[in-house]
Amino acid sequence: MHSPARPSFYLSPRHAIGLLIVVSGALALCWAFWRELAELPHVGDALAGGLVAAAATALGAVPVMFSRRLPERVEDTLMGFGAGVMLAACSFSLIVPGVAAARALGAGSGLAAAQVGGGILLGAAALLAIDRLVPHEHFIKGVEGPRASRLRRAWLFVFAIALHNVPEGLAIGVAFGGTDPLRASALATGIAIQDLPEGLVVAVALLAAGYGRAFSVTLGMASGLVEPVAAVLGAAVIGLSAALLPYGLAFAAGAMLYVISHEMIPESHRKGHEAFATGGLMVGFVLMMALDTALG
Repeated sequence: MHSPARPSFYLSPRHAIGLLIVVSGALALCWAFWRELAELPHVGDALAGGLVAAAATALGAVPVMFSRRLPERVEDTLMGFGAGVMLAACSFSLIVPGVAAARALGAGSGLAAAQVGGGILLGAAALLAIDRLVPHEHFIKGVEGPRASRLRRAWLFVFAIALHNVPEGLAIGVAFGGTDPLRASALATGIAIQDLPEGLVVAVALLAAGYGRAFSVTLGMASGLVEPVAAVLGAAVIGLSAALLPYGLAFAAGAMLYVISHEMIPESHRKGHEAFATGGLMVGFVLMMALDTALG
């Protein structure tokens, strides 16, 4: 008589103990790493700002659990709105303070512009390289990156969402690490506002791609978790040296500009609702500009 076959996910006691040891070691390493990072200035503030943005993303995904799919026109409008908020954040909360920081460190007008311009190009180049090297799938554009066919489609969506959210987290961290608290709070608030519809759009797109409602909402809620991690990283790097502030602000701006131009605007225009997407972009830009002016 044959013994029943073990399920494919079976984990032997020895392997379970080994996995527990590895996970415990990883957690201990992360805790030790965090204790070192917490000594740097403003890392706690950056973590709080990133967590607020992640919570906004999670909150935005919740309505999908109780509603049907959004009209495509609404999705494109919300995508345009997010692009507008990010575009204004790049301009008023990252690039302008970056130039001011460079001049405060002794750079002339031309050198300050060159430093910030170089940082912007470097940030965009970094995202371009990641975009080429990491397999991922856009909701409309489709699969990109090497060996994408070997991965489950869900993971391709996860990688695409992470690529989109990393620049936002970096921007929050760099802002808290170097600019004044009010301007950094304005940036974090603006990103959290645009993360509300972003979480909704992610969950709706996953649902439209054929995934279950619970899975779509869960992944939509979790899609913002990369932001506090990136925020801590950004604040930690800036905390090492004030001279890095202009480059850090510019790098975050360049990464965000790449996402706006390469993903958000094209994705919002692919279904023929360009006017609505552009209207959303304008509203988002003005809202973020007003927020930065009021708080910054």
